[in-house]
Amino acid sequence: MLLSGTAAIAFFGAGGTAYASGTNAGTIISNQANASYTVNGTPATVQSNTATFVVDRKVNLTVVADPNVNTIVNLGQTNAVMTFRVTNNTNGTQDFLLNANQNLGAGGTGTDNFDVTNVRVFVDSNNNGVYDAGVDTATFIDELLPDASAVVFIVSDVPTINGANYATVSLNATVAAGGAQGTQGAALIPTDLNLINQNADLDIVFADNDSDGLLGADIARNGQGRAYLEYEVGARAVNLSIVKTSTVLTDGVSTLNPKAIPGATVQYCLTVQNSTLLVPASNISLTDVIPANTTYVPGSIKVGGLGTGGVCLLNGFSVNDDGSPVPLSPYSGSFNATTKTVTAGIPTLLGGTSLAVSFQVLIN
Repeated sequence: MLLSGTAAIAFFGAGGTAYASGTNAGTIISNQANASYTVNGTPATVQSNTATFVVDRKVNLTVVADPNVNTIVNLGQTNAVMTFRVTNNTNGTQDFLLNANQNLGAGGTGTDNFDVTNVRVFVDSNNNGVYDAGVDTATFIDELLPDASAVVFIVSDVPTINGANYATVSLNATVAAGGAQGTQGAALIPTDLNLINQNADLDIVFADNDSDGLLGADIARNGQGRAYLEYEVGARAVNLSIVKTSTVLTDGVSTLNPKAIPGATVQYCLTVQNSTLLVPASNISLTDVIPANTTYVPGSIKVGGLGTGGVCLLNGFSVNDDGSPVPLSPYSGSFNATTKTVTAGIPTLLGGTSLAVSFQVLIN
């Protein structure tokens, strides 16, 4: 008597593609046994019933910081971006729910001593690995195939807090039901492992590990994964320099090459330069007391011009001597007649840039 077997595989709710994460959940695997024998020289065969079972859903995922380096920020910065990668290690197409959490140091690399604000989570919709405001607007991962991954951004604002150094933020991803394009699925609920396996049922088995250790917020077998990054406040000082020059504009006598004689108009030019790349200087206030034997020319303060080496190549925005705002001008300025002080306000000077401030006096 010879025994042999035949097997058949069918699917419901899933394709038959093979993945590193294993046979697709919902795959129906069936098998029959055959026997051949002889009775008094007469051959015969007999076939068993078909034994069938459904491949269950083995839920697993990984969440990593990508790249795993701190995001360097400046105080007052808006829309600072962290980047993570979520990989679907489940044997089925899944949605993933995303949440950002601020955690006091657990899983981080520094000392968490402040919280960022306006924290948002977005999925990289055009797969370019760069956060594009207004383009990357999805807040959950939709229909992620087995073994595939998606880039996720955490976008936050940095408050202005003296002494702020590190803010630890974690991305928490939860495996959810797939199957409906464009619709956020519900978080998966595992099958009770105390129940006997039913061949016809598609069970849900959580197989994920603890992603952040004993001190972290994640635990094994919960259908979730977590990774941490930190916002790190960068440079506390910049290399800010000021170069001041004077140029005689007119003297009332000479047509060319005016001289510094009584009655001549002199323009002072102050070129402010921030030589520290990538780090802006904020709330810059310049003050200059006009020298003895000169008189300030009313309305001559200009801020935001183009200057180099202390020479004003192009004057900036005119400001009001009384300090009142000028429409559409980002700058401010004033002249105090009592102290004979010229003041110019520059909200922000980006790293590696310069601008000029100018004003005029008459020689008494």
